[in-house]
Amino acid sequence: MTDSSDAQPAVEPAAEQHDTPKPSVPKPGAAKPGAPKPGPTPKHALSAPAVAAPPGSDPSKFGRVDDDGTAWVKTADGERQIGSWQAGDAAEGLAHFGRRFDDLATEVALLEARLNSGAGDAKKTKAAAIALAESLPTAAVIGDIESLAARLDAVIAGSDEAAAHAKHEKEKSRQAHTERKEELAAEAERIGAESTQWKAAGDRLREILEEWKTIRGIDRKVDDALWKRYSKAREAFNRRRGAHFAELDRERAAAKTKKEELVARAEALADSTDWGPTAGAFRDLLAEWKAAGRAPREADDALWKRFKGAQDMFFAARNAASSERDAEFEENAVAKEELLKSAGHIDPTKDIDAARAALRDLQEKWDAIGKVPRERMHDLEGKLRAIEKRVRDAADEQWRRTDPEALARAAQFRERVSQFEEQAAKATAAGKTKDAESALAQAQQWREWAEAAEGAVSGQ
Repeated sequence: MTDSSDAQPAVEPAAEQHDTPKPSVPKPGAAKPGAPKPGPTPKHALSAPAVAAPPGSDPSKFGRVDDDGTAWVKTADGERQIGSWQAGDAAEGLAHFGRRFDDLATEVALLEARLNSGAGDAKKTKAAAIALAESLPTAAVIGDIESLAARLDAVIAGSDEAAAHAKHEKEKSRQAHTERKEELAAEAERIGAESTQWKAAGDRLREILEEWKTIRGIDRKVDDALWKRYSKAREAFNRRRGAHFAELDRERAAAKTKKEELVARAEALADSTDWGPTAGAFRDLLAEWKAAGRAPREADDALWKRFKGAQDMFFAARNAASSERDAEFEENAVAKEELLKSAGHIDPTKDIDAARAALRDLQEKWDAIGKVPRERMHDLEGKLRAIEKRVRDAADEQWRRTDPEALARAAQFRERVSQFEEQAAKATAAGKTKDAESALAQAQQWREWAEAAEGAVSGQ
């Protein structure tokens, strides 16, 4: 057998003298340029190092090159001729075929590293390993081919395990992603059916959609069914929200109409000087305003400005009038104080008729002066009532002393006392002791009544 790459001596020796070859085309199964860096080693990964074939392995242990250039490699079945070396001496040929073996070993090491990292496609790794394993029986290399074959068998077996593991992980990921989308769909359905927190709920539905877009690897039919649930829930929420704001717009339009009416009524009352009833009317208008609800913001603000302007106008006028009235009331209080001081001459004990006349004059002047501040009313009225009581008590006392009926009753009681005393004396003379005692008892009772009647008249 002749090595096709080295059969002609015309091959440049310089290209064959390097200990470590530098192929320009990637070998079968080698990692592609720009491939992602290996991730954590999965459970199924081989225990081989990332690069298992040390550079510059000793080919003399596994083959030879004869002086005539014939190259041989040792196998389990004996030596196998692999080619012919004509570009140099036998030692150079042995080194050349050893480097070719190292190249194969490097490819195997790369496959092992890819499998260990879990970053590559296990099926592709297996295919590359099988291709290399199938090339070993005819490979023009000198080295431990049996060991290399065993390593390739391990890569093939590991690839099967890695593929099974990847399938299991993919299924787990699909299940987790499916469950997550089911949770999101259920949450969207709850929002669509129940939520009235329109802004927060709308924001949450958008967040669900953004998360939804990041979840992949779900069975298409399941994904479509879950999407329909989410989409239907979002549409239900949008319908309810639209209906809510449509109703809100109707309510605000009605509130605007009502508040325009209230403003008109308030402005009609702004110039009123009927302070008490108008103040009550404004309180009622304010209660109606609060019950009317909110109109659209701009209209509501403008209407409130008008309503409050009318209200402020009325109460400012009332306060001004109240200030003027309070000043007048304070002057009245001073006048009544002076009037009370001048009433010191009223003395009913000396002349009841003169006292009564002076009191009537005082009362007329008092009423003519008018109202005083509320906080002064009790004190001033109390002083007037004291004068009125003195005159009234004096008049009552005089009446009691001169009441003809009271004097007649007292005389009648004394006459009855005399009658019962005479009866007692006759009964005693006749020896009727009990009748005498009874008559004396009645005489005593009438005597007490007579004394009481006389006391009322005399004022004692």
